[in-house]
Amino acid sequence: MNLEKPILSPDFTIEDIHKLREYNYYVTRNMTVHEQMEYYNAGGRAFQKEIEEERMRRKQESESASIEDEK
Repeated sequence: MNLEKPILSPDFTIEDIHKLREYNYYVTRNMTVHEQMEYYNAGGRAFQKEIEEERMRRKQESESASIEDEK
């Protein structure tokens, strides 16, 4: 069975969680434990990078707003 990556609803419902779990099961079912760890860690690192980038963007925006307020 070849599953496509699930499309999640904007409200992120229980059904979305079920879709993600099923998708991840089929993606990882034939992987070794080491391969599974690498798969999940790679996704976690990518998400962590997105979070850090968003934090930096927000920090820069707030600093820019503070400088403009002082003028």
